[in-house]
Amino acid sequence: MKAKIIAYWTTTILVAFFIGSGGVAQLAQYQGNPHGVVPVLGYPMYFFAILGFWKVLGAIAILVPRFSRLKEWAYAGIFFDLTGAAASCAAVGGYGAYAFHVLAPLFLAVLAVVSWALRPKNRTIGILIPSKNGGAVCAQKAD
Repeated sequence: MKAKIIAYWTTTILVAFFIGSGGVAQLAQYQGNPHGVVPVLGYPMYFFAILGFWKVLGAIAILVPRFSRLKEWAYAGIFFDLTGAAASCAAVGGYGAYAFHVLAPLFLAVLAVVSWALRPKNRTIGILIPSKNGGAVCAQKAD
């Protein structure tokens, strides 16, 4: 059990650090961050400011206690951001260190999924719709 908690916090802190610091750089419009990809990807600068704002909030959301539903949304947003970044870089091809710009976000997406999967019970939503007899509702497909 202790190994699971260590793995959870390690992956969560790594994801929060990379997402949060990238978000801060995008908000600050740090010259080495968004300006290098704008001409290649074709996204407007305000798009990076919007992404940066939500990245910082997402990093905070996965670190703070409670707010389980917010954490679910934050993990989903982080996953969509990272897979979208990989897809965008793959779509334009020939962008700097091409493989790095595709594989790095995918690696972080895997870390985010691992962090999400290892969450302690007190950081999960739990059963959304309890049944009348106290168990969870299981939806079955009608034949």
